[in-house]
Amino acid sequence: MIERILILGTGLIGASTGLALRSAGFSGRIDGWDLSSLELGAARQMGAIEGAAGNPWGALELARQADVILLAMPVLAIKDWMQQLAAVTTAGQLITDVGSTKLEICELAQTLFNAPDKAAFLPGHPMAGKESGGALLAEGKLFNGAMWLFTPTHPEPTAIELEWRTWIGFIGARTLDMEPARHDEICAWVSHLPQMLSTALAALLEDRFGDAPEIAAIGGRALRETTRLGASPYSMWRDVALTNTSPIAETLHALEQRLAHVRENLRTPGLRDEFSLANKFRARR
Repeated sequence: MIERILILGTGLIGASTGLALRSAGFSGRIDGWDLSSLELGAARQMGAIEGAAGNPWGALELARQADVILLAMPVLAIKDWMQQLAAVTTAGQLITDVGSTKLEICELAQTLFNAPDKAAFLPGHPMAGKESGGALLAEGKLFNGAMWLFTPTHPEPTAIELEWRTWIGFIGARTLDMEPARHDEICAWVSHLPQMLSTALAALLEDRFGDAPEIAAIGGRALRETTRLGASPYSMWRDVALTNTSPIAETLHALEQRLAHVRENLRTPGLRDEFSLANKFRARR
């Protein structure tokens, strides 16, 4: 039975997970640690965590006692903590994560965990969030109706893994298992490409117009929605770009070709065909 949870990284996703677990009736202890004392303090004040480690060594001590350890931080930091946790955890414990890319995490997990004398590792990725991060934006309903992806690397789930999956359902999320490489490929198209597109468009408009008052006066809902993701900080996306470079580059190349096709057909029926395809895609969703 899961009685103690440690959340390493108490930003938006980590703090929201703590709040969601409390709302779903989890009555055990939830501890936390974050590199930022401000994020950690905010998460504790809002009730997302009960106890807090003041430094990484304290977090490792809490990890020895935890049933489940949730790594809620960028991918490269997750990989670093995996190395540290491998030395202090053992069989019967579960380590899971919320990293936006999975292949590198899964490859490392194969070498560090999921052995008879080792903790289990269940790679995960909730498809939920906001364009800005931080514990102050956390909410217990963040995962309602969201898809929580898993990319397991071992054939037989442990009892504690099955229990954690149950809690993910209790907090309102749906679950889907995928192969790690397939996860990274699909997410490059449906998550990473929209971010890069929004960032590029917002940066282009900033370069071209700056703070020209006409943009604020004329730009309406379409502009706000298209550039909303442009508010996301680089710190949230650096590790995604570094650990999923080839799939993202492939999507960007495909988009460049598609935009060239649109440009070349601005005065031909080919533009109508593009709108027809786009309308068909949207009608399914």
